[in-house]
Amino acid sequence: MQDSRNDALIEYLSGCARQDAKALDQLYRATSAHLYAQLLRILRHEASAQDCLQQVYIRVWAAAAQYDAGRARPMTWLGTMTRNIAIDWIRRQRPSEHDSDELIATMPGRSDIEADVDLAQHSGELHQCLAELNDDQRRALELAYFEGLTHQDLANQLDQPLGTVKSWVRRGLERLKTCMSHLI
Repeated sequence: MQDSRNDALIEYLSGCARQDAKALDQLYRATSAHLYAQLLRILRHEASAQDCLQQVYIRVWAAAAQYDAGRARPMTWLGTMTRNIAIDWIRRQRPSEHDSDELIATMPGRSDIEADVDLAQHSGELHQCLAELNDDQRRALELAYFEGLTHQDLANQLDQPLGTVKSWVRRGLERLKTCMSHLI
């Protein structure tokens, strides 16, 4: 199933290189949710993530001919492009280069993006493992990773002590890691 998804994405990128608007639409439908989540996690602001997502697909349209399936999987290439666009956005928004460099240093790196892509490509297994978490752990992880909430934001939203929320996240991640290692 994974190979067929990669093959489809490669075909969509090839279509984009030929300036096929339908291929861009198919690529967008297949990848935008994941890339938008990545942008939200980095930028932590919906409007900014939406603007950057638009830039991602504008850049894909312009650069699809440069994609080489022999060098990277489609989602790795797209994820790297997405991260770079987010970095560019942060640098444009922050007047102090020192501040933006510190923020960029804390962002996920290329290996983190590849790990995220691998995780996204195993979403069925992820959903199965999420179902095994208790409700508190699952809710905390969903809010942290899909809505980009910090530990303090989680504590406020869930009306729980900060230490409790941190424990839910840490233990939930440990359980996910263990479960995923058995499934993959």
